[in-house]
Amino acid sequence: MQTQITTKKILGINGIGRIGKLTLWNHLNLKHFDTIVINAGRSLGKRDSDVIHYLTTDSTYGSLDRFLYGHTGKRCAVTKLAENLFDFDGTIIKVLTKERNPRNIPWSREDVRLVVDCTGAFLDPSLPADYAKGSLRGHLEAGAEKVIASAPFQIKETSQRVPDDSAMFVYGVNHANYDPLKHHLISAASCTTTALAHMIKPLLETEETVNIITASMSTVHSATNNQSILDGPPKAGTDDLRRNRSVMNNIIPTSTGAAIALEEILPEIKEIGFMADSIRVPTSTVSLISLNLTFRTLLNDTGDPVINKKFINEIYKKAGEGSQKDLLLFSEEQNVSSDLAGCQAAVVIEGHENHTRTGFFSIDADALRGFGVNTAQDLSFPVTHAKIFGWYDNEFGCYVNCLGKLTKYIDKNMI
Repeated sequence: MQTQITTKKILGINGIGRIGKLTLWNHLNLKHFDTIVINAGRSLGKRDSDVIHYLTTDSTYGSLDRFLYGHTGKRCAVTKLAENLFDFDGTIIKVLTKERNPRNIPWSREDVRLVVDCTGAFLDPSLPADYAKGSLRGHLEAGAEKVIASAPFQIKETSQRVPDDSAMFVYGVNHANYDPLKHHLISAASCTTTALAHMIKPLLETEETVNIITASMSTVHSATNNQSILDGPPKAGTDDLRRNRSVMNNIIPTSTGAAIALEEILPEIKEIGFMADSIRVPTSTVSLISLNLTFRTLLNDTGDPVINKKFINEIYKKAGEGSQKDLLLFSEEQNVSSDLAGCQAAVVIEGHENHTRTGFFSIDADALRGFGVNTAQDLSFPVTHAKIFGWYDNEFGCYVNCLGKLTKYIDKNMI
């Protein structure tokens, strides 16, 4: 009789902050990996029970029991097997506490082939493995074969480019471009880029909305751990003084790299002058994108614009039932942010609030002649401005859920 050989699936997680812990929770729910090795990089608490307490509680999403099993009363059985070694309902969890530099983390000894780096500290794929302050590439030297960063790449040296073995993917948009023979360092973009990419994708796939003239977005974004709880002094050389103001007491305008990252996910966007900004608000999770687009539109037989609120909403309804099923949801409910906490979709389109307005853009004959167009008549054509809203749970529901799907996809396609 032939003996069936089973191979344990082991995931490495570097960093155990907000995204690191929720990534653990997500994979405890997916049960794709048998063992999860977490590198905390430092000791946690005074005793093992402190580690268990941190890993099983959350002020935003409640207890791990409720996260996994709702209000059924079922508990996640946690058993201590050894120091920093636990069994969580059949999934083995090991916590490493010694090394912070990725190249020194014993991934090889732990049989970890795939690592998700959730520290936010190692985002430059161009830095060598032996870079003194640590680098994303260091994980590869430590024994990992693939590394996923839970944030967009950030190249420190402007003369450098993203290496050929590195790429950025958003699950459900361009993740199928992953090449296991080529890509070893992977960025899962950001929460805002993930939601925005899913909002833009169906518009680029629809003939009537593919011709975008202008584009901009603002995200009304929940607080994150890189903001100050109370006012504090700015770091030397900082440009954004408002990041040091109290997150609990203020609405804070700031920047976002979502538009730049979007160009890597959907290269068609490079031809459009896409602008983006962020407004931080004092809520714990769930953010809202306000997407502003101008389209070159057509008029139908009755002289009405083809692109209107109903047309836009139908595009998203179709996308949510088709290629983006379960990743893009369409809602005509009158939602508030707390309604979407934990919603496992990249974005929820707020159909009730979407709206459009059409006008005419005119260019006089003199201006046209200045561009070499020989005409005696002014040129006028209809343009439609659309405002489209999309909710996304910037912690678990949108981002960590899509990160988990990407991680599982890469694991299944590793060679």
